[in-house]
Amino acid sequence: MAKIETPRPVRGTQDMLGGTAEAFAERFAHVVATFDRVRKLYGFQRVEVPVFESTAVFARSLGESTDVVSKEMYTFTDRGGDSITLRPEFTAGISRAYITEGWQQFAPLKVATHGPLFRYERPQKGRFRQFHQLDAEILGAGEPGADVELLVLADQLLKELGVSEGVTLNLNTLGDGPSRDAWRAALIAHFEAHKDQLSEDSVERLAKNPLRILDSKDPRDRPVADSAPDIDAYLTDEARSFFEKVTSGLDAAGVAWERNARLVRGLDYYRHTAFEFITDRLGAQGTVLGGGRYDGLIENLGGPSTPAVGWAAGIERLAMLVDAPEPDRPLIVVFSESNSQDANVIGLTAALLFAGFRRHTIFGGSPKKRFDKAQSKLPQIMLVVREAVENRPNGNPIFVDVKRGRGAMDQDSEYIETLAGDVLQKSAMLVPLSKDEKCWADYGVVLKP
Repeated sequence: MAKIETPRPVRGTQDMLGGTAEAFAERFAHVVATFDRVRKLYGFQRVEVPVFESTAVFARSLGESTDVVSKEMYTFTDRGGDSITLRPEFTAGISRAYITEGWQQFAPLKVATHGPLFRYERPQKGRFRQFHQLDAEILGAGEPGADVELLVLADQLLKELGVSEGVTLNLNTLGDGPSRDAWRAALIAHFEAHKDQLSEDSVERLAKNPLRILDSKDPRDRPVADSAPDIDAYLTDEARSFFEKVTSGLDAAGVAWERNARLVRGLDYYRHTAFEFITDRLGAQGTVLGGGRYDGLIENLGGPSTPAVGWAAGIERLAMLVDAPEPDRPLIVVFSESNSQDANVIGLTAALLFAGFRRHTIFGGSPKKRFDKAQSKLPQIMLVVREAVENRPNGNPIFVDVKRGRGAMDQDSEYIETLAGDVLQKSAMLVPLSKDEKCWADYGVVLKP
């Protein structure tokens, strides 16, 4: 009989298992939990949007000429003949929902989410085809204070994760509409004059998206890009004032930043603030969080003119930077020395869970194997359900031996006995029995009804 071939995982995806030595699943979960805690401090509501949308949502938001739309989106025709795309980012779906679900009534709306996204690109360190991001947005707020709040939120998140060292906030302004138009015209004139020195990709960008030439990674483009005019000479008074209010707000909040005049966003609906938090610990792919103001996007999707600003951060990249959290070890391990007491083990385990105690249960194997398995979990205490004795006290209790766990080897006997008593008092009705030399305490436990 031919061996059945196991399907391989799809390239650019990953499987994560908790409890492994590298603790990546735990670090991933720590990033998400920290984000949820911090965003609540700032009053950001959780939002959920579909994993897939009509392709038009992303084509309009990201631009038909961008690499994401032309090369990287997972797009298919469904059975109804509609073109559907797995979301490559969150902002477009949230903006669509803002229009179609009538969320304008809640403006200014502060929302946050996290989850999987999909792009068909070359997998590399910290980058996958199915990847995960954190996302925070403020819709319906046109004042610089919204930009500052999002940046302070991002800065606090990185500090709470313990990854802010070696991370730099790069900041730029793209100006308002008139500023951007004047700057774009000057850039086109500059690049046209040096067209013969540009790479093939940048020559193509010149016709479709000239601002993207400024952040080209091709060495052939750098001399021309570096000598291109900055936006500062083309800023209107209003745009200059907006940027000054953002930077002064960051200074007041104690958020360090650096100006990067070559940080751009290519699409026309981007306005004013653009930013990236860049680390020196992930090589060339150093951006861990980035975003900006997109005042024209919702109008581009057919909605009313709506100012908005937001950012996204890669969970995998942040998880690569954070220290592994302390293992989530059980406080208690419950087992018996024989199968005859399995029902009592289950009953005591359920009582512990209902009382809110972390626990692990061992079944099967010899008494020694059960003991060794229990100690391998590094608990504080072990509750060993033992055979009943004659002349039981009233209440027909389960008899429990309390033993020191390997996770409490630095604690004294009084600590072990007090902890065991507290645990059992909160999870059941406790009947103390005699003490002997074999364990710190014997208890009879009557489970609460």
